[in-house]
Amino acid sequence: MCQPESTSRIAAAMAEMDDTLAQVPLFSRVKPKELKKLGKRMSERRFNEGDEITTEGQSGIGFFVIEHGNATVSVGGKIVRTLGPGEHFGEVALIDSGPRSATVVATTDLRCRGMSAWEFKPFVEENPDVAWSLLETLVGRLREAQEPAG
Repeated sequence: MCQPESTSRIAAAMAEMDDTLAQVPLFSRVKPKELKKLGKRMSERRFNEGDEITTEGQSGIGFFVIEHGNATVSVGGKIVRTLGPGEHFGEVALIDSGPRSATVVATTDLRCRGMSAWEFKPFVEENPDVAWSLLETLVGRLREAQEPAG
């Protein structure tokens, strides 16, 4: 029996999302079965080139993994990093629900998967290795922010 085209497209998109998540360092220790569960919890978000996805100092509760496209991260108006497929942003807001620590702007059309803190927290509680990876990511970003300019 042949699958309808839309069903096979959805299955292909889910498989691609599983592959993307498996390549995200934050999820490197998560078992494939759990990655599938995570992928199902995340919703697709699309942004146009030039869209400001997060704004430094503003509130934010979303976490995003880039599937396709690129974005820049700026702090205090200075670009500090470029993000591409498989990279993520918004993890700080997942933890403290505080203001965004950076502005993220799509430099190309961008397709992401995203989730809120109330969706992410139970996943981390079920997968403690993610908590450790998250700590490593945050420490790395803290050290990067403390490096002298120049």
